[in-house]
Amino acid sequence: MINSPKAIIHLNRLIGNYELIQKKFPNKKILSVVKANAYGHGSVECALKLEDFGCESFAVFTINEGIELRNAGIRSEILVFSRMDIDRFDEAIKYKLVLNICDELDIDAIKRYVDKKGFSPKFHLKVDTGMTRLGVSMDNIDTALRSLKNLPQIRCDGIYSHFSTADEGDLTYAHHQQETFNSVLRLADEIGISFKNIHCSNSGGILNLDQDKMSHIRVGMLLYGAFPSNEVPKKLDILPVMEFRASVVQVRNVKSGTKVSYGGVYETKADTHIGVIQCGFADGFPRPWYDGGYVSYEGRKLNIAGRICMDQFMVDFEELSPNIGDEVLLFGKNDGDMIKMESIADHIKSTPYVLATSIQGRTKRIYKD
Repeated sequence: MINSPKAIIHLNRLIGNYELIQKKFPNKKILSVVKANAYGHGSVECALKLEDFGCESFAVFTINEGIELRNAGIRSEILVFSRMDIDRFDEAIKYKLVLNICDELDIDAIKRYVDKKGFSPKFHLKVDTGMTRLGVSMDNIDTALRSLKNLPQIRCDGIYSHFSTADEGDLTYAHHQQETFNSVLRLADEIGISFKNIHCSNSGGILNLDQDKMSHIRVGMLLYGAFPSNEVPKKLDILPVMEFRASVVQVRNVKSGTKVSYGGVYETKADTHIGVIQCGFADGFPRPWYDGGYVSYEGRKLNIAGRICMDQFMVDFEELSPNIGDEVLLFGKNDGDMIKMESIADHIKSTPYVLATSIQGRTKRIYKD
């Protein structure tokens, strides 16, 4: 049977990865990041499974993502990473979403809202320790902390930051960011303001930096079974949660010297079988992977033959003759083989984040326990 591409989401592996991280940090709470449709894995399905297992904190990027989780029945705390929008405060309160203070102007806007309404959403204060993205700058953090101290009606019960180089081999800048964040915690203590939720981590930071001062371990890509780069220690036995595969829709017997796909950049070296696979870059399969790339079929790695097309690509099956409807593994793990997202990402100079979140188009997600 010919099918659209499939992303098999192994929820038991998600829980296994969660357990490994919890075991590494037994006295910390896990803040599971499920933004961008849980990095392409399905935010609702993954969050429901994680909450059922005991996870009490999630993070998304937009208010709409948070509302989607609430409508699906998620009861745990949900932090929204994006810049706060005062026009959506009523929704944030209705759906019990935690918003993000990342500028002194945010505090003024919240005060005006509280003065008018008498209450506010909950907030976490984001500090820019060196990412130069969202976050209160170090030049203004003293003023921001003192303002929050003097405005107890603003429900700010968390503080956090984000690393820019924690998944790289040289951790000098990551350690600088960590010490900068620790200095903010010391300043908050001096001012007399305390935070129930403290988190400064990502998948690289979890693997490379201590988390002693944190209440929560904020984790994304590791949950889904991929290491954030090839420069981090790979000491956790995580498994890929997504198994991406697609069907053979035609098999051609071709002669040696036959050119395959756009540009004719692939030429067969012997008489062979060329299989057409129903998946392309519109479905999220990375186009640059044709150069040196491969798939797995019955435990054997086979070369991608020529450039990946929008809707299809070709594989050199050599002496093998697959049946129409047989499936090849594009990445992930099945009973016969494993192709890691990290291997593809490293080869094409991308990241597992890009690969996982690109799986879309006609791809059908199937959830397995």
